[in-house]
Amino acid sequence: MIFPLLVMVVLTFAVAAFLLFTRVNAVRSGAVKFSYFRLMQGEAPDNVLAASRHFENLFQMPVLFYAAAVLAIAGNLQSNFLIGLAWIFVIARAVHTVIHLTSNNINQRLTAFLVSNAALLVMWLVIGWHFF
Repeated sequence: MIFPLLVMVVLTFAVAAFLLFTRVNAVRSGAVKFSYFRLMQGEAPDNVLAASRHFENLFQMPVLFYAAAVLAIAGNLQSNFLIGLAWIFVIARAVHTVIHLTSNNINQRLTAFLVSNAALLVMWLVIGWHFF
């Protein structure tokens, strides 16, 4: 279970680096003023907005993944099924990230989002069943 957990952390830091790169490039190119980032008010290019929103999104549902993974580790619930669900979640989130930060195809993004959330829900059901 630790490897999917670590990969999710790496994905989060990779998106943070991408966000920084995107923001710096937007300021350097003159697409956005540096002062925009003080309160995030005004106009910003779509790629800056998408990267910002995606980074924020990584602190929503993935938080439930982190909690489930830590609970599974602490409760010694590391079955192949649960680890498989964790990998499905992480891979679907990585696919979601690539889609959101490139083509931003909403149908593809929604599919990846639903797959990740379904895997996470089943993880919590398995963990809950064990403790129930």
